Amino acid sequence: MTADFALLLLAGILCAAGVYLLLERAIIKILLGIMIMSNGVNLLILAAGGPPGNPPIRGRGWGDNTADSDPLSHAMILTAIVITAGVGAFILAMAYRSYQFTTMDEVADDAEDAKIAKRSALDPASAPDRDASDDPTTGMPTELGEHVDYDDEDLEEAEAEYEAEAQAKAAAEARLKALRKKQYRDDDEEEVK
Repeated sequence: MTADFALLLLAGILCAAGVYLLLERAIIKILLGIMIMSNGVNLLILAAGGPPGNPPIRGRGWGDNTADSDPLSHAMILTAIVITAGVGAFILAMAYRSYQFTTMDEVADDAEDAKIAKRSALDPASAPDRDASDDPTTGMPTELGEHVDYDDEDLEEAEAEYEAEAQAKAAAEARLKALRKKQYRDDDEEEVK
């Protein structure tokens, strides 16, 4: 079997152009990239199907061919065309919906991806916070902080510790406030004398 070099070259050029357009930020360019790349892949499948031959029907002939052509490559190409048309329709609908919201044809950066890109690989402190204090359903910090055990083993103890810490903190603030008032009174009395 000999391969048609021109067909392979054209398939390579179409795939390269498709990949280049896929890397663009405009949705229409992404759509064109998918279409062009799928045409290149279809040509590649056609080249892999072998040389042209007789139709794969008994008793039919075409030209002076002695062998039948492979129908599998043609079936795969037809299937790929249908799938590409479906993907193209989906991307067109997505582009139309995006245009309705933003009146732009550009794919914006994802905020979370930007945060991850800014993160230093050498600094573990810049990693996202994934400790046990985050609520697993909402992702928000819980009021109990690090004491929360979502297996409910020590939840009562954690709540008691949290209440004790809160009461101790309130008592310390009250003592500090009383000391400040007392100091202000003492200062006022010294000024009067």
